[in-house]
Amino acid sequence: MGEGMKSIKINGKDIGSDFPPYVVAELSANHNGSIDIAKKIIEKASLTGVDAIKLQTYTPETLTLDSEHPDFLIKGGLWDGYTLYDLYKQAYTPYSWHKELFDFSRKLNITCFSSPFDHTAVDLLEDLNAPAYKIASFEVIDLPLIKYAASTKKPLIISTGIANLKEIEEAVETAKSAGCKDLILLHCISSYPAPIDQSNLRTIPDLSEKFGVITGLSDHSMGNTAAITSVALGSCFIEKHFKLSGEDSSSPDSSFSITPDEMKNLCSEVKNAWLALGKAGYETKEAEEANKKFRRSLYFVKPLQPGDTLTITDIRSIRPGYGLAPKYIEDILGKKMIKAANFGDSVQWDYFK
Repeated sequence: MGEGMKSIKINGKDIGSDFPPYVVAELSANHNGSIDIAKKIIEKASLTGVDAIKLQTYTPETLTLDSEHPDFLIKGGLWDGYTLYDLYKQAYTPYSWHKELFDFSRKLNITCFSSPFDHTAVDLLEDLNAPAYKIASFEVIDLPLIKYAASTKKPLIISTGIANLKEIEEAVETAKSAGCKDLILLHCISSYPAPIDQSNLRTIPDLSEKFGVITGLSDHSMGNTAAITSVALGSCFIEKHFKLSGEDSSSPDSSFSITPDEMKNLCSEVKNAWLALGKAGYETKEAEEANKKFRRSLYFVKPLQPGDTLTITDIRSIRPGYGLAPKYIEDILGKKMIKAANFGDSVQWDYFK
């Protein structure tokens, strides 16, 4: 993140490079059409250390048409053979569940927000006092939606999957001119699952530099490697699809979702990655201080008397480090001793004239 860039808050929690990465568990379609499973997922997520749970607010009707026309048929990939309508019918989180899920999250003290997919979704989420809005990567070109969500003045998170630079520029410009002051851009590869070798995480600092915003990662790759690595590149916000267990393979999103154990690991590892970054500096670190004594220094290897002239065979550069540094060897050779030294005494300035 650019130097001096401000942090933003979602529900009182700071997000920015001076804070541990903000981790979001994406519920998406993993509820499998059951509000009880949705609640279980929220409950499990709240125990893993994530900062928030995220829903998706749409209905099949707000996203597409119920049509068998070839345009609406998915060919290839994870959802081959589905019509768009059938896929979204299986995957959507009914509007009627939203209040219950938001209330349930508040009871568990976990932040809940959502991705709205049209104006009606924003209206519903405003009624529920959602603390932020996420624009999904496929919606990044829906500038009227971005404008409407941004006009709430709540923090806006925009996923950039599929979008080219011009489309991202238009989305950012639209959000800002509609009143959005707190913007996060998420690098994202909109492939399900996303191949690790196409993660292109170096886009994260580039986004930050180009747009002067906080950046993060919406991660659809398998495992946690990409997400943990992204922290070293300035990722302050990490989103990952979340499911109840490894056996759970029946929802449209389960194959690229992670389990509670994996999410717990992600939360602790991204925090450790952030802690490991620290700051650039060359002073001795606190943890190193005690080991200074194991460096080399100069020691007497023969007994010497006052008046003796110091020669190269009288001293050696060895461990530990209580004597003069080895760099002073040329300065003291040929000097006269002014007091006696024994074998194993450390060389100090006060032995010489």
